[in-house]
Amino acid sequence: MQRLTISATSHALNYLPAYLADSDGLFARRGLDVEFIARDPWTGVLDDLADNSAEVALGGLWVPAMYHGTTTEFTTFAQLNHQFPKALVVRDAEQAQEFSWNSMEGTTILAPGIGGSAPYAFTAGLMREAGADPRSVTFLRDLSTPMYLDLFRGGLGDAIVLDLSNALAAQRRRDGSIAIDYTVSGGLGPNSVFYCRRDRFDELVPALAGFVDAIGEAMDLLATAQIEDLAPLMAEHWPTADPAHLAQSCTRLQASRTWDTPRIDPGATDRWLRILFDEKMIRTPMAYGDLVDESALVVSAAHPVR
Repeated sequence: MQRLTISATSHALNYLPAYLADSDGLFARRGLDVEFIARDPWTGVLDDLADNSAEVALGGLWVPAMYHGTTTEFTTFAQLNHQFPKALVVRDAEQAQEFSWNSMEGTTILAPGIGGSAPYAFTAGLMREAGADPRSVTFLRDLSTPMYLDLFRGGLGDAIVLDLSNALAAQRRRDGSIAIDYTVSGGLGPNSVFYCRRDRFDELVPALAGFVDAIGEAMDLLATAQIEDLAPLMAEHWPTADPAHLAQSCTRLQASRTWDTPRIDPGATDRWLRILFDEKMIRTPMAYGDLVDESALVVSAAHPVR
């Protein structure tokens, strides 16, 4: 067995294919002993890669993008999410029904950012693509989702960007209404990706090939899985969560393209990189080929286990 440690920026439902691959023995069938560690704060994933505590990080593509061209280079080789499983929640159903991005101009949007800048950046990108001006919006960032949820309930802000699970829970509690589900109308994008230190990538490719093949098989299983069959796995990972809420959130993700493929889409990547450049999060324009190496996927396709 070859051991792989995956240092992740969170422990979230949108990571379910990875947990299914582990629980169903898909990694073990490929000679891999895989451990997932969730870091809080998320920047611990970078420390783990730096000192070799982990071979792989799981998180946003914006991190390798921001480090591109520095002395710390990362290679991205696969994805776990093919879409951004986020939603914009506004205060009431009428506002949600009449929603347009132009209606958000001049408002205050809470964009939790303790796990990173993607919720803010992608929302601003969607506004710009729709012809609205994100510069007119006051984005409140850098604080945690639970804190911003409390403040939103207390009257702060006109809207809040939430992961899909929290957005559905807020709507169920009548704390707000989902105005736009990014998995429905936000398009494709590599939301959560796997990356490693560039200087270690070549040596890791054989193991990573088996790893991404297992992730792909888990995605295929999830596409047709019954919620009742997934319930024990979700209860194991989120024992304090409401099972009905987990089921609703998982069903929503299954119906989306979030778990379509571990292969990163070039066009979707270029779109995300344009958004990051527009938000001044990267210094120069870049494209798919600057960050992504498909070698592990190519080896996986040539020698599939399934």
